[in-house]
Amino acid sequence: MNEATSDISRGGAGQWLNWPLLALAIGAFGIGTTEFTPMGLLPVIAEGVKVSIPTAGMLVSAYAIGVMLGAPVMTLAFSRFGKRTALMLLMAIFTIGNLLSAMAPGYTTLLLARLVTSLNHGAFFGLGAVVAASVVPKEKQASAVATMFMGLTIANIGGVPAATWVGQQIGWRMAFAGTAVLGLIAIAALWLALPKGEPGKMPDVRRELGVLARPAVLLAMATTVMGAGAMFTLYTYVAPVLTELTGASEFFVTIALVLIGVGFTIGNGLGGRLADWSLDGSTKIFLGALAVIMAVLPLVLTSHVGAAIGLLVWGAATFAIVPPVQMRVMQAASEAPGLASSINVGAFNLGNALGAAGGGGVISLGLGYAAVPVAGGVLAAAGLLLVWIGGSQTAPTDLRGVTIRPPMAPSGRAQPKERISI
Repeated sequence: MNEATSDISRGGAGQWLNWPLLALAIGAFGIGTTEFTPMGLLPVIAEGVKVSIPTAGMLVSAYAIGVMLGAPVMTLAFSRFGKRTALMLLMAIFTIGNLLSAMAPGYTTLLLARLVTSLNHGAFFGLGAVVAASVVPKEKQASAVATMFMGLTIANIGGVPAATWVGQQIGWRMAFAGTAVLGLIAIAALWLALPKGEPGKMPDVRRELGVLARPAVLLAMATTVMGAGAMFTLYTYVAPVLTELTGASEFFVTIALVLIGVGFTIGNGLGGRLADWSLDGSTKIFLGALAVIMAVLPLVLTSHVGAAIGLLVWGAATFAIVPPVQMRVMQAASEAPGLASSINVGAFNLGNALGAAGGGGVISLGLGYAAVPVAGGVLAAAGLLLVWIGGSQTAPTDLRGVTIRPPMAPSGRAQPKERISI
């Protein structure tokens, strides 16, 4: 490990003052803000570029598609650089994309600008997760990844509402321009917090893709798809679900979204801590809990108090899955953790699309809004089944490439330590 990074990760102030993790969380905050802000500004954007709201909604779909397609391509393209340089370049793409969005003269150019913005998303979280895991001891790696993703969850509490308010009061262009400033702040933070490290190297594309074709890796990614699908089955339609089942006003829907964001943040931290204990164990616990919670949500959503508590708990359960499933993929593909982690972020977005389609299908079939969370629970149960099928097929490794001894192995010999370049 680089000396500067080693000193930071061993600091007595603990993980929360780990400067590389803080810098990564700042980047995640910006990405979370730009990803979710258009959802609250669709009517304003639609009016501004003179299209219908459903057409404006394609901006969200375009972003998700860009994440899925861009994750492997950008990761392989930027692997030739050192990790710090690569992350700064990815945030530069983020900044340029948001500036192009702010200046877009019409719908088509705005759509293309959103595609440009999305290209950084998967690679940033993929490479960022590897860096986060490399700056802490192996028993804290999942918590470190969760700390980076904390920026994404906090964006749902602070960044997205602030950008939405700016867009409504001043104009949607200023919302994108303000988000671009977050990109500049993230670039500065990454430059200051991450050591320069060693230059990257050209990836062996065939070997890394071969790693991703392993059954254990594919099962881990399929679990990610199911977990994200369960989340977005309800999250996509949470406003109409609350309106129909709870009789919620627009103000209560806003409060509910904030509570969900708080739940995301709580669950993210909890998921990281339990994943440090056991990746498979924590994944099973949270997917099982999510399946049960979504099954009973139709009963508690009939009152405002029940809805507030239920959605807070649901938010915690649904995002607690993120750290362990991300680490499971990185561990299963330890020879290509950056590419695997990036593609897994794309798998999250595939799950988003699956969940949105599943929730919409339930509604279109006339099963009612109460069936929406139940459908999400089915996907969570499917993810749990995949974890049981996958099991622990190989001896796990930490992100330094060191095999972790199984519990029954003798422990008299110290684990080897390797230096990491970030």
